[in-house]
Amino acid sequence: MSATASGHVGIETASLATPVQTLEGIAGRPISNTRRALRRFFQQRLAVIGLLITGFLVVVAVFAPVIAPTSIETADVMSANQFPSVTHPLGTDAIGRNVLTRIIYGTRTSLIVGFSAVGLACLIGIPLGLAAGLRGGWVDFAVMRVVEVMVAFPGILFAMFLVTVTGGGVRNIILAIGVTTWVTLCRLTRSQLLSLREQEFVQAARSLGVPETRIAVRHMLPNAMAPLIVAITLAIPTAIFAEAGLSFLGIGINEPTPSLGKMVADSAQYIRVYWYLGFFPTLAIALAMLGFTFVGDGLRDAMDPRQN
Repeated sequence: MSATASGHVGIETASLATPVQTLEGIAGRPISNTRRALRRFFQQRLAVIGLLITGFLVVVAVFAPVIAPTSIETADVMSANQFPSVTHPLGTDAIGRNVLTRIIYGTRTSLIVGFSAVGLACLIGIPLGLAAGLRGGWVDFAVMRVVEVMVAFPGILFAMFLVTVTGGGVRNIILAIGVTTWVTLCRLTRSQLLSLREQEFVQAARSLGVPETRIAVRHMLPNAMAPLIVAITLAIPTAIFAEAGLSFLGIGINEPTPSLGKMVADSAQYIRVYWYLGFFPTLAIALAMLGFTFVGDGLRDAMDPRQN
């Protein structure tokens, strides 16, 4: 009898211990979706490499005055067109400016434009997507007609038109790229809210008399943030490349503000002899594009709910 009783006790203990270990895991507490996503993100080598690259570029941009070997205004005609050496690690340009210094400050310009333009796109696209997805009716109709008009024009051509009208400069470039980037975020926000507004937790909040705006901001938007974060991360390299392209065409950043795209354009006439003038700025653009793209792809895979 005692053996049978002890056997039952052992079975019951094992059956109770199993779900506790499943829910709490090794650490002894539940594993949140955020922790799972971070774990999946850091398990991807390319995502970690991209994070290191972007982190390095951000540090370079923030501490540019400390890292740069010379001042941005320094130009020595007697040292013009010098190949990479100990004194000038990446060489000098046609008027004796240090190429490394200009790349460091050009990276700062690219990141400022990338983050600011995408931030402006979020300020335009996400509220419009919230309004269209939450209100529906004529609001949705009006927003989607504007979106269709914007989609009809190629983004880079519309940005070129805006920059031609308003002129070059960092502020105008941010405005032009931001105005042409918000469409994707608006459509994504709208689609997410259309799928969420019929969920049970939204219906329960409505039945309790919670205002629609509070439901959207407090309950629906946080559940739609995962795809939005991925889209925002992938939009940053697109904005950086757009700025480089506009500066390459001569309608982007104006002198004396350094721009990687402008540096590549200025090196075209010297490229057969002074190869370094175009190679190193192009490499900096490629690193920025690669880093943010790897991070965006890693976030997309880490936040995929099918991985849970």
